Amino acid sequence: MDEDKARDAIQDPPTDAPPRTQIRESLPALVLVSTPIGNLQDLSDRARDVLSGVNVILCEDTRTSAVLLRAHGITQKCIALHEHNEEAALPRLVGAMREGQRFALISDAGTPLVSDPGYRLVRAAIEAGLSVSGVPGPNAAVLALTLSGLPPQPFLFSGFVPPKSGARRAALAKLRGAELSGLNATHVFYEAPHRLGEFLHDAEAVFGPRPAAVCRELTKHFEEVRRGTLAELAAHYAAVAARGEIVVVIGPADDSEAGAESLDESLRIALAGMSVKDAAAAVAAATGLPKKQVYKRALELAGQG
Repeated sequence: MDEDKARDAIQDPPTDAPPRTQIRESLPALVLVSTPIGNLQDLSDRARDVLSGVNVILCEDTRTSAVLLRAHGITQKCIALHEHNEEAALPRLVGAMREGQRFALISDAGTPLVSDPGYRLVRAAIEAGLSVSGVPGPNAAVLALTLSGLPPQPFLFSGFVPPKSGARRAALAKLRGAELSGLNATHVFYEAPHRLGEFLHDAEAVFGPRPAAVCRELTKHFEEVRRGTLAELAAHYAAVAARGEIVVVIGPADDSEAGAESLDESLRIALAGMSVKDAAAAVAAATGLPKKQVYKRALELAGQG
């Protein structure tokens, strides 16, 4: 964050802003405001009032947020808060809140903190004894989950996984290992369009033939929800370039899936993303086999036995 801009924004809110004194006095120190994920009409009336009433709006990218704010006639000062400057900005922002300034935090789209910056600011405000509240609204992960046709609960949101195949498979293997230890849930991921085909291919390799859905450009003109198996979706997006914002939803394991796998296959999946000790514990818990037996076999498969 540019310190001069931040200081000006905190000390000198724009004079042409509409009079919102009454709203501002009733606001907590920090308000997390959900914004549209595509359709600008999805901003709620309450969100509009809060954004118009605070002293400063904190956002990821001022250029992106300016489009939304202009569309709703919101003239409050907007300054950037992102992963690269959040830590350094905390003392100044918390100090301003203590002096009575009111801040709103928004992301480029959707609910703040969900795969977006802001967690450190929220923690700092809470630890300082300041009031923190929120205005609920759009969230791409939850909308995709409800549109997928897959079991909505329990679900596990993992955001973005690593971009390279080896690290990505290891991250997915940890989730598969968690399933083997009893945490069976529908999985929700964010992914970049140019990596979608590779992601689906790796997911099929780790999870097997699961039902899944790719939700693209939600709430926008070209919204699309494509459903099928992981293999079918991987083949489609290997041939057809994806565009826009993407959420991938993968169904949970079949009730019989864990029991049908051999001990070695279960261990290989777990070992791809876990230590020998953790993999053995997870598989032993899932299969009911003796821990010593599973640990011994895990050592052998890992080349340590």
